[in-house]
Amino acid sequence: MKKLLYLTLGLALVATGIVGIFLPLLPTTIFFILAAGCFAKSNPRLENWILTHPKIGPNVIQWQEHKIIPKKAKLFAFTGLAFGYLMFLKMSQPALPLALTVALIMCAIATYIATRPSKPAAA
Repeated sequence: MKKLLYLTLGLALVATGIVGIFLPLLPTTIFFILAAGCFAKSNPRLENWILTHPKIGPNVIQWQEHKIIPKKAKLFAFTGLAFGYLMFLKMSQPALPLALTVALIMCAIATYIATRPSKPAAA
């Protein structure tokens, strides 16, 4: 039963990652990283497919081995966070406490991303 849950979640994450390839503000790599984790617990063949995929695999492996977020991915993430926050402000016109709370959460996310290495540490 647990394997089926991980398999289903992994497939949903792959589907979301594929959608992210075509939608500019939806991240992609994070969904494949999470899917690989789910497949590691349910279907090693699908995990291997992600890890050996020529476009997806290298970023997933870099994250698994070194917790690396490449500079280009960081730039996309920061741009997406800023755009998402501006759209949130424009579309929902939140009260100041909510606007500040969301800003703090997004700043925390940006800080986490910024503090991850962009390349492996020198040996």
